[in-house]
Amino acid sequence: MRRIAIPLSILMATTACSTMQSGEPGMRGATSANGMISPILTSADAVDSSTYAQPQKARVTHVALDLDLDFADKRVGGTATLDVKAAPGVDTIILDDRGLKIASITDEAGQPLSYTVGDPQGDKGAPLAIVFGDARKIRIAYTAPAEAEALQWLAPEQTAGGEYPFLFSQGQAILNRSWIPTQDSPGIRQTWEARITAPNPLDVVMSGVRQGEPEDVGNGRRAFRFVMDKPVPPYLISLAAGDIDFAATGPRTGVWAEPSVLPAAAQEVGDTEQLVEAAEKLYGPYRWGRYDMIVLPPSFPYGGMENPVMTFLTPTFIAGDRSNNGLVAHELAHSWSGNLVTNAVWEDSWLNEGVTSYFENRIVEAVYGKKRAEQEAALAFAGIEDTLAEVGMDAPGTALHHEPGADELGSAITYDKGHYFLRTVESIVGRERFDAWLRQWFDNHAFQPATSQMFYDDMMANLVRSPEEAQRLKLHEWIFEPGLPSNVARPDPAAFAEVDAAVRAYADGGTLPAGYGAWTSAERMRFLDNIPKQRSAEQLARLDSALGLSKSGNNEILFLWLELALANRYQPAVPQAERFLSTVGRAKFVRPLFATLMGEGDWGQPIAKRIYAKTRGSYHSVTRGAVDAIVRGKS
Repeated sequence: MRRIAIPLSILMATTACSTMQSGEPGMRGATSANGMISPILTSADAVDSSTYAQPQKARVTHVALDLDLDFADKRVGGTATLDVKAAPGVDTIILDDRGLKIASITDEAGQPLSYTVGDPQGDKGAPLAIVFGDARKIRIAYTAPAEAEALQWLAPEQTAGGEYPFLFSQGQAILNRSWIPTQDSPGIRQTWEARITAPNPLDVVMSGVRQGEPEDVGNGRRAFRFVMDKPVPPYLISLAAGDIDFAATGPRTGVWAEPSVLPAAAQEVGDTEQLVEAAEKLYGPYRWGRYDMIVLPPSFPYGGMENPVMTFLTPTFIAGDRSNNGLVAHELAHSWSGNLVTNAVWEDSWLNEGVTSYFENRIVEAVYGKKRAEQEAALAFAGIEDTLAEVGMDAPGTALHHEPGADELGSAITYDKGHYFLRTVESIVGRERFDAWLRQWFDNHAFQPATSQMFYDDMMANLVRSPEEAQRLKLHEWIFEPGLPSNVARPDPAAFAEVDAAVRAYADGGTLPAGYGAWTSAERMRFLDNIPKQRSAEQLARLDSALGLSKSGNNEILFLWLELALANRYQPAVPQAERFLSTVGRAKFVRPLFATLMGEGDWGQPIAKRIYAKTRGSYHSVTRGAVDAIVRGKS
């Protein structure tokens, strides 16, 4: 493994926001594993409403897990030992608890510590208050509940191999408190280590660096050890276990997957080393050592999750032609925006996702060319326009920074508006100046939390050169106000000129595009997303026959076809939709298809309910929660 030394001046750089660092006088206790302590932000906009923790009084700096995976009972259990720092006179720490079965809490010497679990409040769980006295290490013996929302246990028949069970975790945003007792807030960064035992022959991977080979511990089990010596937000502690093998894609990159999936997965992500090199040329060194990935079973609810050193990926991105590798570029870019510099509160999640979406597009441009990057950016802009047309330019949820409790409007704002904000700034100040500014943002806030106000203040101090330029940039309007500012750098209209002409030709006279077979994936998606939505069975049959939509190996294309077909009550698409929904658990695909069926009244609702009765148990809790509201909330 290659490790990159980070200067202390970068790691401990001060911010424009009021902070209290645990290493300063006023905080006392054990240090984290490598002495690297991230600050706690104390400004009002950095107070996280999703946690019970009071980190200004007492905080967790390091988590040491020693856990056993019980596939028979679908439980994770063992101990978590927490390093604590506290202000003078403070003897109690508050953690986040979502259904944990606590057996005991002791100090390092084994002496019992007093604790109480408060009343739970919905998804937030309950406060776990521990009186630690003079102790600076707390040992919690516990078992996570079988229904822990962060964990999905898969039976052998739910895997590609069909022989062994599988387990994976998904902690974002506040689900890790259902299997790890800690302060579950993105603003309370922690180092961690873990010892995990699992039955033979399963392998375990985590979002930390594996330490040596697994150890035989008897009873048909092996122990795996991991270390993350850089402070991370706790939602990035992740775990997967199953019948998986590894293939290298470069000197510091590789992919894990089930044996039958691994060849296709390795081929699909074969450009990963190039993606890392392109990212480093843009915004500085990759600071996490290795960049590995795992392609999970299809029930994984997201496209990808940026867990450090071990990105989790859905198999639905595998198309055979690397056309969906913007997903890999996106999760890689999170190694800077999100993992290195993290939103302190979820109301500022655009600092993770919007900045990453911009960074992703720059990586795609560097590796795959400007045409592809411009086309993918144009697709993103169409999503912004569609959302604003639906909810209105004044909807509060369309601001990048939103207040607690405000409706979130999904990826079109958090991801795409954030992307276009930075794209617009770049277009005004120039790429060279903008890149230098963004790199210093990453360097000066490395391994620290951040807020929208900090981002704005940094731009004003280190990027903007005059009051006139500030007026042109409209920074405050972009970040804190709803809608889309008038200075937005719109996508190049030539990016889809051929496709848009084909859409018009089809809409006007039913002419199908002769060049469809040579189009890029983005071009095909643009066509399908823009043709008239009301189609007869005859028109749909002709469209499918000519373009091979129902036989597409690209799940993005297949999804658009199924959505169009079901919205027009096209009966031949129902069996394929059932197969798709029975084998894919990605919420991006599953939720809209069930919503489409439920919107088709007496025709679609019985189909949706029949399929969901069969598939619900195979979905992750994230996907189930979204679809429950659609299928069970509508008669």
